[in-house]
Amino acid sequence: MNQLDRYVGRTVLVAILLVLGIIVGLDAFAAILNEAEDVSESYSFLNALSYVVLTLPGRFYEFIPFAALIGCLIGLGQLATTSELVVMRGAGVSVARLVWITMKPALVVAVAGILLGEYIAPKTQQLAESRRAIALNPGEGVAGKHGLWIREGDTFLHVNALEPNGVAYGITLVRFDEQQRMEWSLSAQRASFQRDHWVLERAVKTDFTRWATSVSEHTTLRWDTGITPDLLALEVLSPDQLPLDDLYRYGRYLMQQGLEADDFELAFWRKLLQPLAVAGLVLVAISFVFGPLRDGTMGFRIFAGVIVGIVFRTSQDLLGPSSLVFGFSPLYAALAPIAVCILAGLLLLSRAR
Repeated sequence: MNQLDRYVGRTVLVAILLVLGIIVGLDAFAAILNEAEDVSESYSFLNALSYVVLTLPGRFYEFIPFAALIGCLIGLGQLATTSELVVMRGAGVSVARLVWITMKPALVVAVAGILLGEYIAPKTQQLAESRRAIALNPGEGVAGKHGLWIREGDTFLHVNALEPNGVAYGITLVRFDEQQRMEWSLSAQRASFQRDHWVLERAVKTDFTRWATSVSEHTTLRWDTGITPDLLALEVLSPDQLPLDDLYRYGRYLMQQGLEADDFELAFWRKLLQPLAVAGLVLVAISFVFGPLRDGTMGFRIFAGVIVGIVFRTSQDLLGPSSLVFGFSPLYAALAPIAVCILAGLLLLSRAR
């Protein structure tokens, strides 16, 4: 049985990795074409190519569930086409055992995806976004098209670009009073973090009074705040690109600031439940091969897998925002498509027996 496990597992694993490589390759090629539209004197084609390369770990992580579904359909479909699955069943190998044999390589890929999404993809994605922002907005001190916004109390901060070493470019600060009237605004070309405060460089501050404004220029200016480079780094990435620990911490920070954090809670549950999502999709793939697609062609199996993957992703994309609009728990939004996949897979497998 160990030899059988290795043979089936290797077939499925190779198919999953092959599909993953093809999907990520196509997605990366499309991203290069998209980035080429922003190529300019400051943002060269090599910058665009470097950006796409640095985002590859995140792309691999994103497509793992879809690749697991299609890869299992291809791997098991290949065994079904050559009648090897029939021989295994005739030799007394149960469907439950074949399910477990197929599930193991898929879960290995899922665990590898967790490590990739937690420890590698966020760092490379942040580096990619920072380099891109710096190249597109080199050192400008005004709030522009690119960058990020963050709020601390009545102060609003915009940063055009942030380097991983805690250096920010293109800083704009705006402060409001209790009546929502602007007290002052400040722009600086560069800022560096010094343990417990920021040092703003080449800063221009404008103070607003009821009847007049006053402008002051500073070569350097100290800014005391609770906003740290780590906190800014969380704003550089979308919630789906952050590791679980950062999602939890930043969600709590937003709630302390009186801001909505449901999208971060939704991303937290999606990431936490991704191995279960992989298992559910693999279960559907196995049930298809032993059930409705047992005699189908390889092309039809791939087509069916693509449809299931699209429906699964669309349901996630619809239920996620729906939970934010209608107020039900993001946990239910993340869990519902997975539960449907598992139930559908079990139902089809029970009929295949």
